[in-house]
Formats: sequence, C-alpha cells, structure tokens
Amino acid sequence: MTLLQTIIVAIVEGLTEFLPVSSTGHMIITQNLLGVNTDDAFVHAFTFIIQFGAILSVVVLYWNRFFKFDNTPAPEGSSLFQRLKHKYRFYWLLFIGVLPAVIIGMLAKKSGLLDWLLNSVEVVAVMLVVGGVFMLFCDKLFNKGSDANQVTEKRAFRIGLYQCISVIPGVSRSMATIVGGMTQGLTRKRAAEFSFFLAVPTMAGATLLDLLDLLKEEGNWATAHNITMLIVGCVVAFVVALLAMKWFVNFLSKYGFKAFGVYRIIVGGIIIALLLAGQSLAMVD
Repeated sequence: MTLLQTIIVAIVEGLTEFLPVSSTGHMIITQNLLGVNTDDAFVHAFTFIIQFGAILSVVVLYWNRFFKFDNTPAPEGSSLFQRLKHKYRFYWLLFIGVLPAVIIGMLAKKSGLLDWLLNSVEVVAVMLVVGGVFMLFCDKLFNKGSDANQVTEKRAFRIGLYQCISVIPGVSRSMATIVGGMTQGLTRKRAAEFSFFLAVPTMAGATLLDLLDLLKEEGNWATAHNITMLIVGCVVAFVVALLAMKWFVNFLSKYGFKAFGVYRIIVGGIIIALLLAGQSLAMVD
C-alpha cells in the first residue's frame, strides 16, 4: 500500500467505525476502488489493525467511564467473586458481552469463512442494501427504550449475540450492537455507548489474532514501509474516529437510523449495478 492509499483507507475507517454503515465493508470497497491487493496477508491484517486504532478513541473520549470503579460497599454477605463483580462491574459486563463474538469469530476464522467474506465485494454490497432496508424501519420497531433501563448481564450477553452477525462484512458491528441494545430496552444513546465500549475488547482480540497470523508469515512483510503504513493508518483512524464519534451519538439520539439506511441502500445498489454490468470497481489497476 502506498502512503496515499493508507491515509484514504484510514480516513474511511475512522469515519465509518462507529456509524452503522459497516467500516469493514467500506474499507473493502475503498481498497478495491484504489486497486489495493486485498489477498495480500499484510493488507488483510492492516484492515483489522487500524480498526483497533479507531477503537482506542473510545478509551480517550470516555476516559472517566472506562476507568471508573464502583467503590460502594458490596451487599453484605457477598462472596469474593461477587465483591469483585461489584467493583469491576463495567469490565464484567464487557467480558460477558464479548464472549459470543470470541467463540463465533474463532470458528469463522478457523473455517476460512472469515477470509472468504473479507474478500467478497458482492457480500458487502448485498448486506449494505439488506441492512439499509432494515434500518428504514428499525426505529419504529425498537425505539421503546427507557433511561431507567441499565445494561445488565443478560442484556450484555444478548447484545453480544447480536454482535456476532457483524462477522459478515457489510452488516456493521455498530448497527448490530446498537439495535441489539434497543431490543433490550436501552435508549439509542445508551445502546450506542455500550456498543462503543464493547468494540474495545472485540477489536483488541481481532487485532491480536491478526498480528499473530501476520507474525507466522514469512518476514518479508515486516519492511520499514509496511510498519510505517501501520502506524500512519492507526494514527489517522484514531484522530478521525475521535471527531466522528461525538457527532454520531448526537445525530443518532435526535434522528435515528433512517438517513444511514438510505445511504447504505444507495451505495450498495450502485456497487451491485456495477458488478452486474461486469464493471470492475478498481479505479487504479
């Protein structure tokens, strides 16, 4: 990847990571438009690693929430485990929420299904349209959240199950988890924030797995150029995501999903039309 390609892909990642439009799908489309070889092991790892750069913006923006412990006394008679759960409740809920994705993600990766999906522009295009149609109606279907409803262990696990759907590029991890939260009675804002928090361990795990896979490859990928591109990609994605995240929470709270649904249908429809016409997406060969 060239420096320009890296910056463009990282900007796309930062803008779309927290929007319900599928950041992975958009990166696959962007890489194809730019003529990037998506079969390359380094490019495949790059796609996940810079996502973690974007996810770190959650930790910065929600620093006080992310590192806040519950120092109130645990109920009398609590066991050591119950006291630990009480004090570190935030992290316990994230652990429960990420479990389904760990299991499904590992199975998809071992079977080779994940690699196949990540190389399929057709899958991305179809899922953009399908998800877009769903988003036109999901506000009316699930917008019954209450500020009184908190994230519980059961809700965290169920949201984690919804997150597993996003193993399919084009679905959007953000959309799946936010809608999952709304089906559990959370408001759009609270569901979005938990989606952000859940992204940190999820993408940390995905990044670690891809780094391990990359390290197993022959060392010819570890050039000064590629390492520089990884650093540049992570930094750009982090900065752009930091700016996009606050805007998204405010927009979603006020207007819901409909605008994102229309956008997804338009983008997915254009790509499907091009593919059916036998046109290549690559602007650069």
